[in-house]
Amino acid sequence: MSRPSRDEEFSAFVRARRVDLLRSTCLLTAGDTHLAEDLVQTALARLYVAWPRVRRSGTYFGYVWRIIVNAHIDEIRRPSRRRERNVPEPPDALAPLPPDSLRSGIDGHDVRAALAGLPPGMRAAVVLRYWLDLSVEQTAELLHCSEGTVKSQTAKGAARLRELLADPQVSEGSTR
Repeated sequence: MSRPSRDEEFSAFVRARRVDLLRSTCLLTAGDTHLAEDLVQTALARLYVAWPRVRRSGTYFGYVWRIIVNAHIDEIRRPSRRRERNVPEPPDALAPLPPDSLRSGIDGHDVRAALAGLPPGMRAAVVLRYWLDLSVEQTAELLHCSEGTVKSQTAKGAARLRELLADPQVSEGSTR
């Protein structure tokens, strides 16, 4: 494959999928858009290197999501992530969403806050299963765990999300 053809194909893929990848990754990171952008950028850089092989196999989606999930796991295990301090008031406040952006009383901020209340592995299982609509088998493969683990994590995660979204006071407290 010639370099210009490779670059054009890859650029077309990025234009078509980057926004969707970023939205989904934001859920995986519980609304941390900066981390989500870093993860997507890392995934796209690694995908570019492997583009000829991935192109032949046609596994773009699975390959890029495996990179994102693995990079996210690496990121949350880094010691530097543990040095963050919790403060009672965040330094920046988000502007309130306009009323027409609300659906059934729950907005994106509430969902991201509830997702942040889940442990990272459970959050990854919930996002991959319910947001990206992956099968149990695909999710297990991406997370490097058993199908039973995916089923239990998604069931527990969905129950916890229902609890957090039903009672706003719960999402402000600890995450059991």
